[in-house]
Amino acid sequence: MNSLPHGFHALVIGASGTIGAAFVDLLGNSPRCASVQGLHRRSMPPIDFADEHSVAEAARVLGGSRRYHLIINAAGILHNEGMMPEKRLADLNYPQMQATFQANTFGPALVMRHFVPLLAGERAIMAMLSAKVGSIGDNRLGGWYSYRASKAALNMLVRTAAIEVARTRKDSVLVALHPGTVNSRLSQPFRGETIGRPAQDAAADMLRVIDALAPADSGSFRSYNGAELPW
Repeated sequence: MNSLPHGFHALVIGASGTIGAAFVDLLGNSPRCASVQGLHRRSMPPIDFADEHSVAEAARVLGGSRRYHLIINAAGILHNEGMMPEKRLADLNYPQMQATFQANTFGPALVMRHFVPLLAGERAIMAMLSAKVGSIGDNRLGGWYSYRASKAALNMLVRTAAIEVARTRKDSVLVALHPGTVNSRLSQPFRGETIGRPAQDAAADMLRVIDALAPADSGSFRSYNGAELPW
């Protein structure tokens, strides 16, 4: 992360997940990184996207000590024990859509609301993990209704917030990042162990993309290889 000042401070939300933990590990081993804080449901302070107050409170607690040069949100959901991505319109239901949007859209939106003020006044980057399947222009297979829609909505929130933030924070960058297929719990039901790459590799790829972003790139949707993805 050579574009960030020596002794930069980083924050990873969703640090208990496979990719989030990889980010924490890589940043913690970077000689240029002075500190990396990981947040999740059981951290101190805790953060839970099902609890709006916890997002605001985590920002309040952390904001009293320092400003951050890098904030990454790696939290999100594709499936859990009680639900899998919808393949057909007939599969759509309120509980699944609400849970998916809460984790992938509403929670990250609150992170932007409460944590953008914690960005350092110099060069600072906030990255939201999105997904290529959230691209409307690239959707050729259909299915995965809630997940696709929640990530498309997240992309719009990042784009919109970037426009606002640029008015007062000229050196800040907001970006939506596609991590690719990673060997993780999220991808295991979809041959993730076979076709996915290690989380450390994915996190390293994304950090390289983040490091190369200029303020003019704020509000963009990028792949782990740096390519700009269609909306």
